[in-house]
Amino acid sequence: MTGFVSLIGAGPGDPGLITAKGLDRLRVADVVVFDALVNPRLLREARAGARLIDVGKRGGAHKLTQDETNDLLVALAGEGLAVVRLKGGDPYLFGRGAEEAAYLARHGVGCEVVPGITSGIAGPAYAGIAVTHRKVASTVTFVTGHEQPGKAESGVDYKSLAGLIAVGGTVCFYMGIGQLARIVASLVEHGLRSDVPAAVVQWGTRTKQRSVRGRLDGIEGLIKEAGIGSPAIILVGLVAGLEEPGLDYFTSRPLFGQRVLVTRTRQQASGLSAELEALGAEVLEAPTIEIVPVADFVAVDEAIGEIGKWDWLILTSPNAVGVLGDRMSALGLDARHLAGVKIASVGEATSESLASRLGVRADFVPEHTMGEALAAELIDKEGVAGSSVLLLRADIARPALPRLLGEGGALVTELVVYETKMAGGLPGEVLEALRGGEVDWVTFTSSSTVSNLVALLGDERGLLGGVKTASIGRVTSGTMRELGVGVTVEAEGASVGGLVDAVLGVVGGGA
Repeated sequence: MTGFVSLIGAGPGDPGLITAKGLDRLRVADVVVFDALVNPRLLREARAGARLIDVGKRGGAHKLTQDETNDLLVALAGEGLAVVRLKGGDPYLFGRGAEEAAYLARHGVGCEVVPGITSGIAGPAYAGIAVTHRKVASTVTFVTGHEQPGKAESGVDYKSLAGLIAVGGTVCFYMGIGQLARIVASLVEHGLRSDVPAAVVQWGTRTKQRSVRGRLDGIEGLIKEAGIGSPAIILVGLVAGLEEPGLDYFTSRPLFGQRVLVTRTRQQASGLSAELEALGAEVLEAPTIEIVPVADFVAVDEAIGEIGKWDWLILTSPNAVGVLGDRMSALGLDARHLAGVKIASVGEATSESLASRLGVRADFVPEHTMGEALAAELIDKEGVAGSSVLLLRADIARPALPRLLGEGGALVTELVVYETKMAGGLPGEVLEALRGGEVDWVTFTSSSTVSNLVALLGDERGLLGGVKTASIGRVTSGTMRELGVGVTVEAEGASVGGLVDAVLGVVGGGA
């Protein structure tokens, strides 16, 4: 059986800019063959067990040559696999996609092309530049700044390009940073005024995007001063000098330029990361803890099966909700089974997880997101004396909640439903960023994220000394201080939303 290859444009960098069709293909592929400019966040969309093969090149160094990549695609399809060939931008715009599609056809391999958003339009747009504009630009031309090596002379008609720009056209050069001086000289040599507006956008549409604008004859100096390099789009034309209110929405977001290290579990990091990125931050994820199931669910399954014997079921985290849902599914049960027990949850995140996972609304949620608050408010408002309580918790959960409930007269049964382990190590990019002083914030969402990060850093824990920190609440802040980690700001309400608001308050206040 012969497989099939989907040649997909991953878009310019923002993972949200891949097409719906491209994302659908990515999620069901057996193997994903990807380039260097593909955002790693997109690779998380691949299904569990899919093979991920990096064939990208960076700085002229190829992991696989183009010929080797072509042969690889044919070989994978020959195994009967559904193959996604994921390329930055659009496959047919300076992406050698046509070469790959033709090679596959010659070897009898079925192939489809899923176009992608190109960086020549999206990068300038995210920098506040429309490549066409009714007032000043009615044409746009895409040009490669990196032609095939060995060509005797350039295949770019600079005379025509200079003429187009002179009458209001826009020209976008791809892969041209290394040839910028030659591009500028060629345009001026063919009659273009040296004071025409120009712009350069690096890492367009990503949270690390940077850009400069200026005159054509000064743009090279501006990028050197700003430290801008590849990958970047060079834009020449009147639109580069046009600034109108509202166009530069991307870089005007409140956390743009802030690099934030998120230390939650791998399963939970995405929600916080998404909120921070929506506000413009560049997020590095360093899961310091891993959630693993307990070895034996016999006692847990028995308690869930007899849930009606309990007056209260207490859930203190989304992880506990997840385990409850998994075990109910394994036992062939659904939300109707919980009708005989009242449910208390700690915090908005736990309540939201309960509603989304099981379609159940908590009967009691304390005003403050802490176990002690749940116990105090439950005792005060509901009266738990003589009540039977089932508490599903982590192996490292603090003892305050069951102790206080017991002192209030409740009969508490605690069951460990998941274990919290320290991650095996920190990602290389995280260590590199910390060592280079390139992290602005570290967020801590629990005491274990603090203690584990400090342990994982070991002798390099001093790297946290120059970084601002955000704590989700009083308990976490206490652990930070015990371990010598300063607390820049503490969230109100002990929630992810409060944590984000706390960071916003400091950045907005210029602290």
